[in-house]
Amino acid sequence: MARSVSADALTAARNALAEYGSLRKAAAALGIPHTTLQSRIAMAERKLEREETGFDMPELPSTLPTAQALIERRKAEFERVDAAKQARRLIDVPVKLAGPVGVSWFGDPHLDDPGTDIALVERHVELVKRTPGLFAANIGDTGNHWVGRLARLYGEQSTSAAETWVLVEWLIQALPWLVIINGNHGCWNGAGDPLRWLIRQQPGAFDDNGVRLNLTFPNGKKIRVNARHDFRGHSMWNPAHGLAKAVQMGWRDHLLVAGHTHVTGYNVLKDPASGLISHALRIASYKTHDRYADTLGLPDSNITANAVTIFDPEATSERNLVTVFLDPEEGADFLTWKRGKYEQAKRANV
Repeated sequence: MARSVSADALTAARNALAEYGSLRKAAAALGIPHTTLQSRIAMAERKLEREETGFDMPELPSTLPTAQALIERRKAEFERVDAAKQARRLIDVPVKLAGPVGVSWFGDPHLDDPGTDIALVERHVELVKRTPGLFAANIGDTGNHWVGRLARLYGEQSTSAAETWVLVEWLIQALPWLVIINGNHGCWNGAGDPLRWLIRQQPGAFDDNGVRLNLTFPNGKKIRVNARHDFRGHSMWNPAHGLAKAVQMGWRDHLLVAGHTHVTGYNVLKDPASGLISHALRIASYKTHDRYADTLGLPDSNITANAVTIFDPEATSERNLVTVFLDPEEGADFLTWKRGKYEQAKRANV
């Protein structure tokens, strides 16, 4: 609401302008900014016009907040957003289990798509459940969630939009996820995305695009994991190009992992300055048969819909710190063997 100005002040403004002939001279004489004088002249003219109409309309309060109220609200909003973003730059995650652990990375599930091998999703869920020390991570696009012009594609699948959420809820509640990424298909649901409510009981990290974790083990070892739905940059020669590019552009993480393109790629890179080895891993999708890929004539580059990474905090070499398995069952078996070996060594040292 504009600040009220007295009738005397409005009269003084008009008289000063008439006497001095210019806004700046009149404002200087009154000791006010010329913009203030200009505003008062306009108010005086409006007041005069109202008087000439034969009625006087009262000043009504505005539905909008004042500029100062907006500024204070924006300050509080920025502080909240900034605190949230800063906390997620690198999330410290204390790992309660001593010894080797693993993460089963679920590639794009697309649970409602007719080309998705949902039986394989079930099998990998059960694999995580029965393997001690194996955590689960969802790289994004849990459902199709068609919107806009793509909504016509619901006519090509038997699962409705509502039924899609039944499947999404099933997968989210099936495991205690270390990471859940929404992905571009999930982001199509907008600000009211039901997934944000479904994941409230989950212990892990959630983000639309990606999360970066600093896994801290009981022996003090730290392993950094940078998981995104996708990393910028693509190459027809290298499916893991975007991730490898991120490493070469400065991301010094032990594991970078992504999905999105429904292809598999894997690169290993070493930082010559620090000796840190980065594993750049792109996982494909449970969507085995893809009409879009068929239309474009894209080659089948889906090696695995799920990869298992083993983290060994007891490793004496950088080479053995992270081990990648493109076959999740083999990875789970290796983790079981590694944990057994660790427990055996621990008992021997008692």
